[in-house]
Amino acid sequence: MELNLKERLEKRVLVGDGAMGTLLHDRGVGYDHPYSRANLTHPELVYAAHEEYLRAGSNVIETNTFAADRLRLASHNLEDSTREINAAGARLARRAAENTTNGGERALVLGAIGPLGRQLAPVGSLQPEEARAMFLEQAEALLEGGADALVLETFTDLRELRLAFEAAGSLGAPVLTYKTFVEDGETLAEGLPARVAREVAGWDTEVVGANCTVGPQRMLGIVEQMSAEIGPVAAFPNPGLPQLIDGRVRYRQDVEHFARYGVKLAEAGARLVGGCCGTTPAHVHALSVALRDFQVNGTSLRRARTIEPEAREERAAAEPDSEFARKLETGFAVTIEVDLPRGHDISEVVEASGRLKERGADAIDISDGARARLRMHPVAVARIVQDQVGIEVVAHISCRDRNIIGLQADLLSAAALGVKNILAVTGDPAQIGDYPEATSVFDTDAIGLTHILAKMNQGEDLGGNPIGTPPGFLIGTAFNPTAEDLDAEVDKLRRKLEAGAHAFWTQPVFEIGDLERALEKLQDRDLHPRLLLGLMPLRSARQAEFLHHEVPGINIPKYVRERLAELSPEDAPKYGVEVAQNLLARAQPLVNGAYIMPPASAPDLAGDVMEAVDLTKTEGLIAE
Repeated sequence: MELNLKERLEKRVLVGDGAMGTLLHDRGVGYDHPYSRANLTHPELVYAAHEEYLRAGSNVIETNTFAADRLRLASHNLEDSTREINAAGARLARRAAENTTNGGERALVLGAIGPLGRQLAPVGSLQPEEARAMFLEQAEALLEGGADALVLETFTDLRELRLAFEAAGSLGAPVLTYKTFVEDGETLAEGLPARVAREVAGWDTEVVGANCTVGPQRMLGIVEQMSAEIGPVAAFPNPGLPQLIDGRVRYRQDVEHFARYGVKLAEAGARLVGGCCGTTPAHVHALSVALRDFQVNGTSLRRARTIEPEAREERAAAEPDSEFARKLETGFAVTIEVDLPRGHDISEVVEASGRLKERGADAIDISDGARARLRMHPVAVARIVQDQVGIEVVAHISCRDRNIIGLQADLLSAAALGVKNILAVTGDPAQIGDYPEATSVFDTDAIGLTHILAKMNQGEDLGGNPIGTPPGFLIGTAFNPTAEDLDAEVDKLRRKLEAGAHAFWTQPVFEIGDLERALEKLQDRDLHPRLLLGLMPLRSARQAEFLHHEVPGINIPKYVRERLAELSPEDAPKYGVEVAQNLLARAQPLVNGAYIMPPASAPDLAGDVMEAVDLTKTEGLIAE
């Protein structure tokens, strides 16, 4: 018998179920046990949970498969059981629905599919075709097991939601599509739920909805916007905000409040109302009683079908808004890295920056805990140097120490503090630094961080939420002309350009031939990035041997290392400056600027290298 979800929703408000993990944990399935595996190991508990929701009044139940994709199951070495777990989950829910009817009508079974838990490229490493294949595998197994329809829920990334919909929708079954929102007033004021609803409805999905993250009161504003834009929707809020008690996440159990707002959600246009994290059969029972006599207003869900897919207009990115960016565009720009000391006294950094400004530097580079050392935050240092010296700073931002939230918070802080030049770096692993036991985060890498910066230059964060006036960051990142696999390095540069990079700081170069070979590769690929040539004035043979033999990506010619070994401690630094000067003089027509990295103990050597810059040579610079 075919059960038409849309026809049912046009007649009345349907009641969904609630959280599955809560019940399974209370009945013996531990948090270290993936709940979806219980479809195989504890089928009687899963069946009983479905049955309890049905007896509480659910007209629609979801399979216990929210996190049962291949990628998440792989963390428990269960990836080879993906199809079996999903099919079993659908069979259990279907059997419960057939054995427990409400008023003689069988409940609908929705095959639940959640996000994969890993960022898509370019922010993460997950490629779109891989994600689509995993969604398709899960959807096929759910339908084979007896699901009436598929529900995509708790997605934050619209790109990932679209991939999931394309996979699930290709199988011909109805698909319900839910996004999760963080309601903070600004989100509603900017109309994000309405924009999302219109876009998702344009995919020809069966029902558009919102679930999780917020409680019923906050969900109300989201539903009001979505339903005003596209007509009736689905709403599955949490019972409220969670709290951590004795190591467990707990939610308030005020079922009457939940039911009262369930009615308000229905009045606002929700035709399918249920619960998400923290809700129980008690919530669902109170909700079903409250909605028992609710009369729909006659608005047809078919309104969503009339919505044409709206092409998402990519907001024009703000141009880089800094003097250093303008110098890169019109002349030859020089930036110098000044090393940070331990502690918070950076008076010597400020003094060195002032001297280098007087000698012609256009900017100062401040690294972000290079080599995993504990140092001040580069954005804070940047603001101090800019205020006290009057020279712009390039703040390096590393992906090692901060998750996606922290990285974006730092970038918003940089924008607010007037730090407009950002160098996106992946960062060295914590194991090599001051605290080898510290955790390296690496939610993303330099390519992903470049993408985040580009999104901010469009006036929004990674989730599409408005951030105010676009900051106009100059987005820099790294390029290594001496990489062993130069083809791979050039391909990475291409991906950084596609992500939104404006300019590239190179690793230290010591031979003009290395630069020329790299430029030839770039031109062969029709790539014309703005380059700042990395120059490192060597101070000793010992330093040169260390860099050449022990630091990846640095290649110092043998004749340079041998000559340094022949010189006295007084003359070796002079020779190191001479090598950098000669290279700079020959390379100036080929690049857009120089990035000088003097020894930490001798920042003024960079001033000596700058003497080789011919300010009359501005022709021949590489165009964007």
